[in-house]
Amino acid sequence: MLRFLTAGESHGPSLTTILDGIPAGLPLTPGIINKELARRQQGYGSGGRMKIEKDTVQILGGVMGGETTGAPIALLVQNDDHVKWKGKAVEPMTAPRPGHADLTGAVKYGYKDLRPALERASARETTMRVAAGAVCKRFLTQFGIIIGGYVSSIGEVQTNFGDMPFEERFIRAEESDVRCPIESSASKMRAEIEKTIHGKNTLGGIVEIVALNLPIGLGSFVQWDKRLEAKLALAVMSVQAIKGVEVGDAFENAKRIGTQAHDPINLQPSTFTLRRASNRAGGIEGGISNGQPIVIRAAMKPIATTLLPQPTVDLASGTESPTKYERSDFCPVPRAVPILEAMVAFVLAEALIEKLGGDSMNEMKPRFETLRKATLEDLPMDNTSHIFWE
Repeated sequence: MLRFLTAGESHGPSLTTILDGIPAGLPLTPGIINKELARRQQGYGSGGRMKIEKDTVQILGGVMGGETTGAPIALLVQNDDHVKWKGKAVEPMTAPRPGHADLTGAVKYGYKDLRPALERASARETTMRVAAGAVCKRFLTQFGIIIGGYVSSIGEVQTNFGDMPFEERFIRAEESDVRCPIESSASKMRAEIEKTIHGKNTLGGIVEIVALNLPIGLGSFVQWDKRLEAKLALAVMSVQAIKGVEVGDAFENAKRIGTQAHDPINLQPSTFTLRRASNRAGGIEGGISNGQPIVIRAAMKPIATTLLPQPTVDLASGTESPTKYERSDFCPVPRAVPILEAMVAFVLAEALIEKLGGDSMNEMKPRFETLRKATLEDLPMDNTSHIFWE
């Protein structure tokens, strides 16, 4: 089983993660991880902290000679901003912000100050998710599997991608400071963010994450917690400020009749391969990957920390009072793309490791080549009646 845990606070000395279950023999260097960490820090609408932190990773275990050993991979990122907090008295935080973990955290853990909730619930924690996800993405690329993402909407600005191939969307998104592949939409998004900044408010939006070249057969329908879309939904919804998730055309399909909501199966005569003309299912049927691109949409709410004060109650004085501003992004949607890619990569890496078995890349790669495909040759039917229950 692949698993990881993160530790550390937003303004603490450092952030850490341990990723356990990556097989031996995967080429891995800090530069591969740092590239993804840099992507997380880029995006129009980011707050002031992105000008302070220059995240770089230290690999503390699980990698020797530029390759994974099969042991747990320990990763660490220093918080450059920590020097401003170390050894200094911090002003008490007693007025919880609506939409944040301040109040719920204090009730749950009995804090005497709200800052411990802020420090751990902060999206700063996603630094280590991206670091772990970078390793998972590296693993998946060894099998030709690509994961990319882009912004499809910010606020009221929505994008129509037409027939633009996914690979082109990935490339164009990285050329855009709002990570939108369509420049006409990107321009409107920038204007919307600028207006929101001047209004001392925040904006949300929708991010699409796509996985290409996956084999058929990842996940399972035999138990509820083995369904691939269930695991993906959990991973995506675990990211701070994500409040909704969709696989394929889920919400549009809910409006359609059955014959218009599914993907017809056709036979390609030359190769006797089963093909789909559409991908309304988003690459997953019955909890199992079907070989089509996996398409996930995540809805990100406007984050809770706003320059414009919001009504709350000061728990120290017991009186209603406005919130106090804590430094944050105005629109975190572009920066959410690599974070969500990382979480999707983790789930798919885990599913592929479970499918292939083995402890090393040398064991896994030959097994990958022999996986069953959607061809008549790989799907022999005896075409006879069976007695399934005596």
